[in-house]
Amino acid sequence: MRALIVIDYTKDFVDGSLPVGQPGVDIEERICRLTGEFAENGDYVVMAVDLHEQDDAFHPESRLFPPHNLRGSEGRELYGRLKDIYEARRDDIYWMDKTRYSAFCGTDLEQKLRERGITELHLIGVCTDICVLHTAVDAYNKGFSIVVHEDAVASFNPEGHAWALGHFAGSLGAKVVKDAKSL
Repeated sequence: MRALIVIDYTKDFVDGSLPVGQPGVDIEERICRLTGEFAENGDYVVMAVDLHEQDDAFHPESRLFPPHNLRGSEGRELYGRLKDIYEARRDDIYWMDKTRYSAFCGTDLEQKLRERGITELHLIGVCTDICVLHTAVDAYNKGFSIVVHEDAVASFNPEGHAWALGHFAGSLGAKVVKDAKSL
């Protein structure tokens, strides 16, 4: 059994307060296609979405990054057509707030996956070298098989993006795949 974890593909992360920029825009079509295909197939689909509170000086990210994905803000909305896909398939897609880089940290993600007998996780979203990476490391440590869709992840740090792709395969045993249609 497999699941798709869509990580932080929001307005703030694509072209908002902490933007990946053009690399994030460029993966929109692939993210939307994968999300639609997994949902249509009956696979478990999770929107793992960063959640922060205004003026939270205690959160460790507040010293590293500008405010982003604030509760109730427009920046926390899913980016582009992904928002429409989510709205149309809301009953088939699990929305999960997360407050740390990893989608596993402080959430019920592992429980939801184990209940469904899921053993293989497909990871897409942003940022390749931050939230996607930390989610992949936790998935590896919990014994899940990992597939990272290279053409559906992006970062504002090109060197970090390239490093993370190598780390997924070389240190986590992940399959790093690219859709032939997107070449």
